[in-house]
Amino acid sequence: MQYKLKKIAGDASFREFYRIQKGNISSVIILAKKDKFRNLTTYSAINEILDKNGILAPKLLSDFTNENIIEVTDFGKISFYDFIKNKKNKFKHYKKLIDLIIKIQKINLKKEYKFKKIKIKFDKYHINNLKAESNLFFDWYLKYLFTIKKNKKIENKIRKELDRLYKKLYFRNRYFTHRDFHASNIMIFRGKPGLIDSQDAIIGNPLYDVVSLIDDVRIKISQQTKDRLFNYYLTRTKFEKKKSKNDFDILSIQRNLKILGIFTRLHVRDKKSSYLKFFPYTWKLIEMRLKNPIFLNLKTLIDELVSKTKRKRKIF
Repeated sequence: MQYKLKKIAGDASFREFYRIQKGNISSVIILAKKDKFRNLTTYSAINEILDKNGILAPKLLSDFTNENIIEVTDFGKISFYDFIKNKKNKFKHYKKLIDLIIKIQKINLKKEYKFKKIKIKFDKYHINNLKAESNLFFDWYLKYLFTIKKNKKIENKIRKELDRLYKKLYFRNRYFTHRDFHASNIMIFRGKPGLIDSQDAIIGNPLYDVVSLIDDVRIKISQQTKDRLFNYYLTRTKFEKKKSKNDFDILSIQRNLKILGIFTRLHVRDKKSSYLKFFPYTWKLIEMRLKNPIFLNLKTLIDELVSKTKRKRKIF
């Protein structure tokens, strides 16, 4: 039997992906030379957990972790991003993904899991994680955005204000959190959503994955659709609205500040510039969430530090 191997466009990581065709059957080869425990072993373990709980996730077909390679099932070429971008009624399709998040959140993710006699540990999404992630905004985005010396005084005030807001999060870290639940990480396979890129899963706040989906910087949906999806999630979970909304907005700002930092790092360090086009919409999402009165101080500080003109810039 002849084999055909073709490289697949990768993501924002150091992994490489290849589609291998064996007659009419295809599979995906994942190569990870860096951090292979997380990118290969942990990824396979999480996929197994998802699969056992009725969530469509890639199955491990061949394990060559010692050679930095695993082979998994192929979910095809159509991501939810490809599927949804030209759909008029986006709500009915997004609604199914909210249902999927709720199903995932019912999984009892233990702190430790055994996979092929290997212990896989799942941490909680501690406030220190949130702070370290939003620090990417200061360490990368601000550093490379400004040609003049950064205003350290305002920057430190923003850090303190973010710290104060993170401490106000209502929901405890008790829920399976994919951590990158956005349109490009969901594949449409035989009419069903399949979840990929799950290696960073953690025990976290239930609103985090909802934020990742609704405030996805890669695809624009209307404010009305965002609100309907958020309210649908509350209807299904019976969570209290005000506390949920505050948590959602805090995590949205945290995540999108982090994204500005990560995309800058990809551009500067890794020479991956395709993500810069998302900057203006990322800022639009941050500005939208800053309208919540709990961010009065933060909004004033951010407005003073980063002008509206700079927020519209796609490249440095």
